[in-house]
Amino acid sequence: MNISIHPLNQAESPCWQVRLAKHSVTFRSESQARQFVATLEARLQAPHSWPNQGPRIAS
Repeated sequence: MNISIHPLNQAESPCWQVRLAKHSVTFRSESQARQFVATLEARLQAPHSWPNQGPRIAS
């Protein structure tokens, strides 16, 4: 997954934007943006198990 961090120069205050494909999330500081990316990457790399499927009922 391509995740990037970009500074945004806005008149009120500087912001940082994290982009994930077509989605973006804006943060007030670079450290908040980097913390979000670190958390997201850890969750993506974490082991995931398939949910247990109950017995199927024949129809």
